[in-house]
Amino acid sequence: MKNAALQTRLSDEVLALIDSRRSLQLATVCENGSPYASYAPFARGDDCLYVLLSDIAVHGLNLARDARASVLLIEDECEAAELFARVRVNYRMRATEITTDDIEWERGVSLLEARHGERSRHLSGLADFRLFRLNPVGGRYIKGFGRAYDLEGDTLAGEVLQHLRDGHRLRSA
Repeated sequence: MKNAALQTRLSDEVLALIDSRRSLQLATVCENGSPYASYAPFARGDDCLYVLLSDIAVHGLNLARDARASVLLIEDECEAAELFARVRVNYRMRATEITTDDIEWERGVSLLEARHGERSRHLSGLADFRLFRLNPVGGRYIKGFGRAYDLEGDTLAGEVLQHLRDGHRLRSA
């Protein structure tokens, strides 16, 4: 994208969408290679998302074993002007477990607590809960029909947002 002002505006929109959501849709990889979809409350860090997941939950076990994940943040159906083109951002993510002896542990738990209240602090004290940092390795921001952008780079807002110009086409008869 050549226009720096447009790039900045779109990046700001992506971050505003993230901040407007309290939970994310999370896809992880099961041991047998099959996908597993779930959700989790999250907090935004510096170009990452933090989630606190239990080992009792399939997605927690999956991330502990395989760092690959996908995250979807999407506007609510009741807010959407067009159900078929809801505003959303989707990321390919790399998960890193943050252990309790890591200085980042307190930062991640504090961000979750600030966003979701004391329950996050309580859950972080349970032995079966793990803190994961989810770092983007690319993604896509969709504002509606004909307004989709690849997010290139490893930031939540995208170092470069590339407009996808090959749009929908009619089927040939």
